[in-house]
Amino acid sequence: MNQRRSASDSHLPLDSRCGERLHYLRSKDYNSLHTTSFQLSDYTMARECLSRGRAARGAAAALVGMVYWGRTTILRDHIEDNTMPDFLPTKRLYFDDAYLRAFEARVVALTEWRGQPAAVLDATALYPEGGGQPADAGTLAGVAVRDVQEQDDTIYHVLAEPLPAGVGDSVAGEVAWARRFDHMQQHTGQHTISAAFYRLCGADTMSWHLGAEYVSIDINAKDLSDAALAEAEHLANTILWDDVPVTAAILNRDELAALDLRKGTDRADGIRVVSIGDFDRIGCGGTHVLTAGRVGAIGLRRTETRGNQTRIEFVCGARALADYRAKTGTLNAAVASLKVRPEDVVSQIDRLLAQSDEQRRDLTDLRRTLLRYEARDLLADPAGSVADRPVVCRRLDGRDMEALRTLAGQIAEAGGVALLAGAHAGKAQLAFACDKAAPLDLNAALKAALPLVGGKGGGQKSQAQGGGPEVAGLDAALAQAKQQILG
Repeated sequence: MNQRRSASDSHLPLDSRCGERLHYLRSKDYNSLHTTSFQLSDYTMARECLSRGRAARGAAAALVGMVYWGRTTILRDHIEDNTMPDFLPTKRLYFDDAYLRAFEARVVALTEWRGQPAAVLDATALYPEGGGQPADAGTLAGVAVRDVQEQDDTIYHVLAEPLPAGVGDSVAGEVAWARRFDHMQQHTGQHTISAAFYRLCGADTMSWHLGAEYVSIDINAKDLSDAALAEAEHLANTILWDDVPVTAAILNRDELAALDLRKGTDRADGIRVVSIGDFDRIGCGGTHVLTAGRVGAIGLRRTETRGNQTRIEFVCGARALADYRAKTGTLNAAVASLKVRPEDVVSQIDRLLAQSDEQRRDLTDLRRTLLRYEARDLLADPAGSVADRPVVCRRLDGRDMEALRTLAGQIAEAGGVALLAGAHAGKAQLAFACDKAAPLDLNAALKAALPLVGGKGGGQKSQAQGGGPEVAGLDAALAQAKQQILG
């Protein structure tokens, strides 16, 4: 990454004051301090100690620590390998207050993220994409933040244009609140519904997705009944109605041992656990509402069996209200159109579909009867004969391919040879047919005619069809087929 550094961020001269700096670092108890207490100047000193040799690196490794996510991380491996990161881990203000909408922070670096301008701050209230939750949107110094990404505990704010500020400057940031609160509702709702399926069905949530329209979880259970789904949905909503507190705490392994987590974690230490009252506890780095009631509501939309798992789509909060409004509007429109009560809509639709199927069958039978009469009339005026079979060669515009093919079949059943063509919906169509005993190759005749309409198609010797976009060549194509058959 390219980055612009101010003079204050460059390495200080390596002089005899290195020992003094180590003494200064030794005097600070970073294990008991918050990230913001570990200043950029302290970090610069520690980096300088690396270049003074192994002894200085060892001293720095023993002395320097940083607190992020509310836990202490010693940079021992980085320091011993002389690979100390360029930036301090970004202070995550949303961990302290997920409802923080505006903040101020200092610019640590102006850089790029995948070719787009980006800024690194010493602290941010903007959530980076991760853990299934999309990134926040917002502004920095009035510039739109298009994306927020994290790498090595450093948060990069991807900008619509370069930031009008320099390294070391303080900038004002704002969180796009509607998007953030929506994500908080969906994420806390996801924890709640996942816990409900875990408690009722013993099903673990294997993955989850927070999309623009709905949320989905994949659980390791299948063949869930409607009653089981309704029970889980009801249980999750009772937790919202009880409005239990939603809390987050950074815990170590010993503290975790006393808790019943829904799902374990591979983190060695400093694990952030989100609790929904006593109903659910799980490791999570996302943003959540203060109490379960602020999720609003949880509504299941649909399920899909995927192997040994079930994908469950649902919506929470404002999305649940929007979903309810949309479906109520659809139901009311159906009630008005069908002139029945809401509870009778489905049965009425079933009756109408059954009637429609019956009418469609009747209509098909009538069309076949009419086509049989039409085939008889066409056979009475053939274009010639071949192998003692009358040949009908006609252009019939305005019929779709199904009607054209059916008529050709009727002519073949009556003992004739059909060479039919027609223009429909701006396309040229050809349908040929004869009985299977006829010594003819209608597929070869079709292949000879198709180039004249710029088309394609195929079939068998006794039946072939095709078409193309060049309607102007349709008459010539039909004449070519006639020549092929009658000579």
